[in-house]
Amino acid sequence: MGQEPWPHVPVPSIAGDVWHWQLEVMHVVSRVRADLRARIAHPSVCSTSTDDARDGLLLVFEELASNALRHGGGAVRALVVAGTDGWLLDLSDEAPDRPPVPAVDRDPALGGMGLHLVAQLSERYGWEQRPGRKHVWALLPNGLAPLETGQVPEPRAGECHRHD
Repeated sequence: MGQEPWPHVPVPSIAGDVWHWQLEVMHVVSRVRADLRARIAHPSVCSTSTDDARDGLLLVFEELASNALRHGGGAVRALVVAGTDGWLLDLSDEAPDRPPVPAVDRDPALGGMGLHLVAQLSERYGWEQRPGRKHVWALLPNGLAPLETGQVPEPRAGECHRHD
């Protein structure tokens, strides 16, 4: 049985606030995840996204970051664009010849199911080769269904709930 390919699709361009980090080693992922958690806990982000969507963003970030460090090569860069309808995550490494390959027919207890999780939580996802780098990306929704009228949803009452 063959491996299911991860879509070879260029990184989309979305407008929004851009956050980026360098990930040198695995333990840096936890620090960067905490920084990302703090950024998305800001009231302006909380009022335009759901708790589940923000939790999904953190989970997808951790999966893509750890994959880039484990299976990629060289300097790993993380980029998050916080758009009006969701987030773009772009993790790049210096292994353009090693595409992401989701595990097939593997016991989930053995690990390697991260890309399947990313696919489930994302609206779109893929990877792209650029000179000297591979970009693995995911576009995640904010959890609020877009209104057909095109109006911006009203902010929810109350504060954001933080799950630490």
